[in-house]
Order: sequence, then C-alpha cells, then structure tokens
Amino acid sequence: MAANSSTGSSTEPPGLETQWREIDKLNQQQLRAGDSWYLLDKRWYDQWKEYVHAGDQNSSSYPGKIDNTELFEDLDSYHLKERLSENEDFVLVPAEAWHKLLSWYDMMDDQPPLERKVVDLPSTVKVEVYPVEIYLCLSSNMESTVSASFSRADKIHAIHQKIRQDFNVSETAESRLWMRSTDTSSERLRNLNMTVLDTCLSSGMTVIMEIRNADGTWPTSRPQIMRNSADEDSYRGPPGVCGLTNLGNTCFMNSALQCLSNTPPLTEYFLRNSYLEELNFTNPLGMKGEIAEAYADVIKQMWSGRHYSVVPRVFKTKVGHFASQFLGYQQHDSQELLSFLLDGLHEDLNRVKKKEYIELRDADGRPDQEVAEEAWRNHLRRNDSVIVDTFHGLFKSTLVCPECNKVSVTFDPFCYLSVPLPVSKERVMEVFYVSLDPMAKPTQYRLIVPKAGRVIDLCTALSQATGVPPNQMAVADVFNHRFYRIYQTDESLSCILDRDDIFVYQLSSGCVDKDGEEVVMAIYMRERSHYRDYGSGSNNYGTSLFGHPLLMSVPRTQCTREDLYQLILKRLARYVRPLDPSEEVEEEEEEEDEEDLYKAQTNGVSDDEGEEDSEEAGPSKKEEETQESGHAEEQNNCQSEASPSSDGEDRAEEEESSSEPDRGSSTEEGQSACGSTDTNSQDATDGDQSTGVEPLAKEEEDEDDEEEEEEEAASCAQANKKLPGRRRYTEKQKKALFTIQAVNSNGTTERGMGEADGGFSFSSQPYIAIDWDPDMKKKYYNENEAEKYIKHQSMDVPHQQITVQLQECIDLFTTVETLEEENPWYCPTCKKHQLATKKLDLWSLPEVLIIHLKRFSYTKYSREKLDTIVEFPLRDLDFSGFLLKKTVNSTEPPCRYDLISVSNHFGGLRDGHYTSYAQNKDNGQWYYFDDSKVTYAREEQIVTSAVYLLFYQRQDKIRQPTVPPPVPSSSQPENHVSSQTQDGMDGASSCVSMETD
Repeated sequence: MAANSSTGSSTEPPGLETQWREIDKLNQQQLRAGDSWYLLDKRWYDQWKEYVHAGDQNSSSYPGKIDNTELFEDLDSYHLKERLSENEDFVLVPAEAWHKLLSWYDMMDDQPPLERKVVDLPSTVKVEVYPVEIYLCLSSNMESTVSASFSRADKIHAIHQKIRQDFNVSETAESRLWMRSTDTSSERLRNLNMTVLDTCLSSGMTVIMEIRNADGTWPTSRPQIMRNSADEDSYRGPPGVCGLTNLGNTCFMNSALQCLSNTPPLTEYFLRNSYLEELNFTNPLGMKGEIAEAYADVIKQMWSGRHYSVVPRVFKTKVGHFASQFLGYQQHDSQELLSFLLDGLHEDLNRVKKKEYIELRDADGRPDQEVAEEAWRNHLRRNDSVIVDTFHGLFKSTLVCPECNKVSVTFDPFCYLSVPLPVSKERVMEVFYVSLDPMAKPTQYRLIVPKAGRVIDLCTALSQATGVPPNQMAVADVFNHRFYRIYQTDESLSCILDRDDIFVYQLSSGCVDKDGEEVVMAIYMRERSHYRDYGSGSNNYGTSLFGHPLLMSVPRTQCTREDLYQLILKRLARYVRPLDPSEEVEEEEEEEDEEDLYKAQTNGVSDDEGEEDSEEAGPSKKEEETQESGHAEEQNNCQSEASPSSDGEDRAEEEESSSEPDRGSSTEEGQSACGSTDTNSQDATDGDQSTGVEPLAKEEEDEDDEEEEEEEAASCAQANKKLPGRRRYTEKQKKALFTIQAVNSNGTTERGMGEADGGFSFSSQPYIAIDWDPDMKKKYYNENEAEKYIKHQSMDVPHQQITVQLQECIDLFTTVETLEEENPWYCPTCKKHQLATKKLDLWSLPEVLIIHLKRFSYTKYSREKLDTIVEFPLRDLDFSGFLLKKTVNSTEPPCRYDLISVSNHFGGLRDGHYTSYAQNKDNGQWYYFDDSKVTYAREEQIVTSAVYLLFYQRQDKIRQPTVPPPVPSSSQPENHVSSQTQDGMDGASSCVSMETD
C-alpha cells in the first residue's frame, strides 16, 4: 500500500487489475494542443506495471511513492537533465492518469510534478518535454532578473502575471512587455493572448516589463514636451487641460483630438485601461491595435495633469502609416481625420473577433420596429466596441422608384450626421463700372446676381443700376495692372471668385462682332525706365505696367497711330494734363533720334531678323502677387479715396482648379525679366528673351488667338524690314505725351507695326500699350486722380451674413431628394438603375451625437466654403421632433442633448486654421484650444461662422463635475491656461489673422 506523505493522504486504490485497466485506457488518448501530460521516471513506471501485473498487493515489486529523482540534474533546482529520451528515461501519461497515480501512490517529498504541455508545431503535435526558459526583469532595473520556464503553448498573459507576482507590481499599474533577443534589439509583445510559440520566444531571451509613468508617458519612449517657465515635472494642472503641439499643418488633427479627448465616455474608457482587454490584434479591417494604443498614449498624457502641451508625433506617424492620405504635413480636413480615427478605433477595439456573413434583407412591408431591431442586431453581430456603444445610431432610408413606385426601406447605422447648410440661390458681387464719360470716375457697385447665372446676368443687374444696355458692357478681371481675363457673355459666373477685381467697361456700341465695324481694344499703361538694362545681356530700356487698363471699342478705320493717340488722349482727359501750346512743337530730328532708338529697343526686332518668341508672357497671377506687392502699393497710393484694385493685390494664393483650370500656373523658368516691378526687356539685336518666363496658362481659345497673333507679328516684322532704317525730316511736328505699341495679352512683348502706313491690323483681341517716358509721366499724368473712384449707394448697404438654425440643417438632411446620375439605384422590380427619390429619417440616436456641418461645397463647376452662421443651442437640443421612433415609455432614453465640444475652421478652401472649444468633464469649465495654447472660454464665444463639427452628449449620460471650476487668472504661466481679456471672439480673432498653420 502507498504510504502517506507530506504532500497529502493517498486514497485507497482499486484492485491491481482495475488500476492497470484504467491507466492503460487513459494512455490511449490522442495528443491535443494545450492539454497537459506528465513525465514519469521509466524505472518507477516499469516497476508499477510489474506490480499490477503480478496480481499480488503484497508483492515485493511494490513501486512505492512516485520518484522522478533520476530525471533531475540536481535536487536543489530540480532542473531536468539534458537529452532525456522518451521510453528510455521517462514515459508520458495524460493528466487524468497522473492524478490517479498520484492519489494512489503519492510522491516523494518536495519533488515538483513534471507537467508538460502539448504543443501544435508546424509539422506535428507533441508533448513539450523541455519548456522555454526565459529571464524576467523590470525596465527600471534590468540588472535584476529572475528565470522562469513557460510552455510554448502558454500565453504571454501568463508571463505578464508571473512578472507582476515576482516583482510585486500592482495590478492597477499599466504596463507593457518587451522581448529582447539581443543587447540592441527589442520588440513589443502587444498581444497578451498570443502563445510563446507564436511570438517566437526561445530559451535565453529576456522579457522586460515597462510601467507607465505618472505623466502618461513610457520610460523607453518619452516624447518631446512643451517646456514652460515652470518646471513641468512638478506641474500639476487640471487633467485634460493640455495643448497639442502643431507639427506642421497638423491643426486639423489637434482640433479633432481635443474634441474626442473631451468626450467623457470615450476618455474614461481609456483612462480605466478597459481598452487593454479589448484590443483586437487579428481583425483584418483593423490596425493590429496600434491606432488604439497610440491614441491611448495621447489621452493618458493629456489627462495626467503633468503637461502644458503634448507632442503627438507618434500618433501622427501611426495615422500616416495606416492612412497614406495623411502622410506628410499638408493641410487636411478635420472631419476626414475624425472619420478615419473613429473607424480605426472601432476596428482595433472590436469585441467581435470573427465576423460572420450576414445577408441584408429589405423591409418588404414589415413593421419599422421589427426591421430596425433586426438591423441593429445584425450590426452588433459584426460590430461591437466602445465606439459603437458611444457614437453609433440608426437611421431609416427610404428609396422610391420613379417608374414602378417600388419602395425599398432599410435601416442603416451611422457614426455622425453630415448635415447640409441651406444654400442661397443668389450671390452678392462687387464690380467697378467704367463709364464712357472720360471725366467720370469709376463707380463701385454691389449687385445681387443668380449664383448659377452667367456674365450676361451680371451685365443685366448692372444695367438696372446704370441705365446702360447690357450689350454695351464688357466684363474683365483686372490683376496687376493687366487684364487677367476678358469674359464672354455666356460664361458662367462661377468662373469669377469673390476676391477677383471685376471691371465692367461701357462700350460705344453693342454687339461688337469679330469682323464688324468696330474692334474692342485692350489698353495697358506702361512706364519706360530711365536706364538701360545692361545686366540682362542687352542695352535696351525696360518697361513696367501701372494704373488701370482700359477697354475701348474703336472703329477699325481709326486704328492708326494718330487716330488712336487722339482717342486715347481724350479718354484719359480726367487724369492726363494736355501739353501746353508752347510745348507742342519740337525739332523732328531730335525727336526722331530718340523715338527711333526707343522703337529699336522696345520692339525686339532688328533690321535683319524677324520677331521671335513674340508671345513670351509674364509670371503667373499667383507668382506676381508677391513680386508686384511693392510696386502695387506705390501705384495705388491715394490721398482721399482708395484704389479699386487695392484689395486685389492681397489675394490669397489658393488655386480654383474646378472653376478656372490652370489659372495662375507657371513653369520652373526664371522670372528676372519681370521682377518685382513688372519690368520687361527686349533685346534690340536678336530678339532673344533669355531672361523671360514661360507663357501664362490660358484656355484653348486664347491659345488659338495667340497663334494668330504670332503669325501676324511675323508678317508685320517682314513688312518692317522693307522700311528705311531711319528717316530725317526738316519740317517740325507736334510732340507726343506717349507712344503706342502693339503688345501681347500680358503687355510684356511688343508686336510689329502692322501696316506700312502706321495702322494696326488685328485678327483677334488686340492689346496695345501706352508707353510713357518717366519725366513726361511725372509732369502730365496725375496718378492720384487716376486711382480715385466713387462708391455707389448700394455699397452702403451692409452685407448681412446669412444666419440659420441648426434645426433647419437637420430638416434639410431629412428632406426628400433625387439621386444623382453618378449614383443611381438598382430597382429589383424594373431590373435597371433608376434615379430614385431618397429620404433619410432618424430612428435612434447615440449617447454622443457628432454633427458635421457641410461647409465645403463641391460641384462640377465650382468649389466654395460656406461662411453661414449656424446658431445652435448649448443646452437642451431636443431631437424628439426629428426622431421617427417616438418615445413610448419611461425606460426609453431622452432625446435632449447638451454641447460638450466644437471644432472650428477659419479661412478658405486651401488655407485655414482649425481650433476647438471643449468643456472639461471634471470641472465643467469651457476652454479654447489653439494647438499648444489653451485659454479659458465663455459660452457666448462658441457660436461663430467657423463652427465645423459639433459634439453633443445625451443629458441622461452627463455626469456632474467632480471638482469646482477654476477661477480664471491672468497670472497663469505663458502658453498655458490664461483668461480672455477682450469681449467677443478673442480666440477667433487671434486665428483669423493667421493665413496658415
């Protein structure tokens, strides 16, 4: 009989035959991965078999206590001997057989049981005789290690618990594990549910536990922190009141993060470390838990109360890794970042490890309640996370076929509501009207025109104010003293931006045909420089544009130099003083010398060569904006009245590609010929324009016109060759204030004279330049008078900004609409795609409701940002009137919401700045977050035209502040929380002045 031992009392064993039968049956079990088997000394096991086969319980072959002494290297460490062989040194028995033998025979004192796991190797399933022996330590003291053995089937969680136990680490301390295979290589053990075999841990490796610091950082990857005048290590501030450093155009990300950070249920979920148990490392739609961990690190740091500002560099890198559109440091949409982040967090934290296939069913006349419950159950079968718990709601989608009236009803989940803003069908435009009366100053008008109208609609609106027929008007975009574009009457008004300087010129007659009696002539003003431009490789004079250009309708019979001179002089009578009678006559020989020299220097055509590269244009509109700034300020310096083009000089540099293709594009060529003063030089000997730039991008019809002009210029150059090089006259003639040159559309390149008699011949839009000698311009040209304009009484009417209620936007969201041609619906009855009508209705709302205001409007023809002020309540936003599913009993959640955070966007489509307002969950105080800067905010500051995203929390889930709100004080450290000192929009005004991040 087995004797009692210190390990416990043995039970009375059954008969010897029964013992053998039971153990032998258990030994026939198949190996299954994860099961436990035990090592028995082969000698003891053979003796036991002899004993039970003998059939005599008093036999001398009684084996006694289980004794595995021969399997151990020594009896101090009980380390297993190397290279033991199965069935020679030991036998393996399953766990149930082992426990029976142990209960019948007991075990030698102090000997440990040799339990081994069955592991599933790539080629076989076997009992793991020799486990993995690894070293364990803490990152704070890596010299102090302990060794431990683990089966390859053990989960990393077992190692995690072993380190906590051996080093007395609190269960509440957040930690993470690193696997170090060499002195310089370490790898994160992210998934605690993976096995030792799956993580490739082998004997001799070290597993290090890293414990999170009190400030939310990790010891091995402490990020850069915004330092301040105070020592940050000793700083204790309100948790969550922490800025985010702008890494370079990352304000869009900072704004979205601040709003999510101040969403109580989500932040508390991460602060409680609940995410650690729900990280999903196997979801093919997720990011292997990396986005959730990176977001958790940011939240831990922001809510530690130890930082003024956190640098989210690791988070930014992770976002760019999994969403390439956010790589780099370009400006992006905060709503797009928010959408990606919510989806990424959901998939990383999805409690559903294996998604099943679910076939969606149409309502087919079933009650809405039944269909909605079925849809939500199906959604939860594939999607179950804290994001679903917090942000997901359900809306009803109803599609109606216009042909067969088939009605399709589905219920679909949503994470946020993207609501449209009511868009006005009208547009306010400001233009400058230039009358035919040469003594009348330009007049600025404010007109209301159809937003989808054409240029003729603009002329019609102006006609009602001036009495001038619309067909006697020409509309042009003026920029940097030249016509950037002359519009046709049938062009869309969407081509004209609000920032454009639009001039409308009265013509002497209407309907000027291309081959008619009159031609519309574009006239530029240019000033010749005092000195020759030797630095550009030539010895000619440069010219620079100034003043406002003109559009004149001129009879073709008067396109000679003399006639044009008189017509232009009459048109400029308001600000050009005529010559005194004593100055009108001068010796021709002297004048001719100077004039011939000037012509040779400016025409760019020699006596022996034709005109080449005649259509070289100046810099693009975008580039000239900065190049011309200094010169423009001098030209537009008015004493009593402002210049009508002064606002145009400060245009934003954004490109409106959808409405104006290639506008402002330029090449990589140099621009020395058109430097900061729009100076142009032409070589007098060979026509080479080595310092010019590539032509300004134009539309196709402009390119055709330019080709015609080049052909005409070449023929004119050939005609000029036949003229004598210089003519001398003995008679006297009148002195001219300026000379006239035919030029290209930019006013940068002269063309040939045209006809031999001095007339101009044009086959397309003619451009001419009035060239002034600097001394003559100074004496006879009144620059201040030329820049003056008057404002029509329509300009005195203040431009009222459109204000709408948030409820109107939600109403618009639930309005019936017809599907677009690009997105038709396949009707199962008609068996074809149809432009069905669609209606969305809200069925159930989440705990936290995100409302996205669709401020950015994109169409085929235009893009714009709507600056409409949307008024929204800060408390008691009632959705009961919008819900299709009405509250039927007291157990239903209420439909009232309170505002908790706001994301703002200041600026235009391409340039702008994001900020946010948020209410701290602990103290109830509102704060304004502008990247790393945090200031106190008042509730009346929150409603602005910049609001882009709204975060509302349901009232039944709102927790009362746990600490009293702080008292705003101006003594706060710099770059941290400070009180607002101005009334109104302090934060907003500080952002408006910022062009970009």
